[in-house]
Amino acid sequence: MTEQNIDRNRELDGKTAIVTGSARNIGRAIALELAKGGANITVNGVQDQDAAEAVAEEVRALGVKAIVSMADITKMEDCQRLVDETVAALGGLDILINNAAVRTKIDFLDMTWKKWVHSRDVALDGAIRMSMCAAPAIVKQGGGTIIGIGGLMAMTGTPGGAHKSATKDGMCGFTRGLAVDLGKHNITANVVVVGSIDTDRESGSGEVVMAKKPDIPMGANGKPEDIAYMVRHLSGPFARYVSGQTIHINGASYRPHSA
Repeated sequence: MTEQNIDRNRELDGKTAIVTGSARNIGRAIALELAKGGANITVNGVQDQDAAEAVAEEVRALGVKAIVSMADITKMEDCQRLVDETVAALGGLDILINNAAVRTKIDFLDMTWKKWVHSRDVALDGAIRMSMCAAPAIVKQGGGTIIGIGGLMAMTGTPGGAHKSATKDGMCGFTRGLAVDLGKHNITANVVVVGSIDTDRESGSGEVVMAKKPDIPMGANGKPEDIAYMVRHLSGPFARYVSGQTIHINGASYRPHSA
């Protein structure tokens, strides 16, 4: 199919995507936006299956297929099962979105090695495990896309977030390496870096709170859909020469200097 013949409203028709951590918030928004583009979706969670099933129902209502795969991406066998279930149920794998992360705030003086390793195990090592399991399936499809969801704290730091800064910075480096190694297989790899977004999240005590609105030049926090729009574009046929990039979505709250 040539670009001239692509339906820009369903540019992902026939594609299949895994979105890790997609039972709520940004992951949910990404799953729904990819589905609007025509992609079949594997919704992934680790604890709340009811929430994951609800997202899958929303996806199916958009006219595409969806399955739920409850998998712990800190376990290699779960990552492989997640890929295998997707390929078996949906016919292949074209797009991997590495979204799952640990979002709790922990002051560094209160940090334990166990908590540090857990954060890395989910947000960075989990993305590496998923990419290792998914890449062969994407190569078999003739190419596709791997996208990591980064965080602005990797560039700026944030109170109680040294663990998140480290893993999100690692996501950027890892994904640039993927772009180089997998480019010959027609696989693009990019990171979408998230600024301040209105989402439900858990505090260190487990209480669900809303993201605070900081001083942002555009005057407000972003929405999960703002991230999802960029992910959809990078996953589609009109961004096939965009790879190895770190793309910031933050309302001008971070303006990196280019030398």
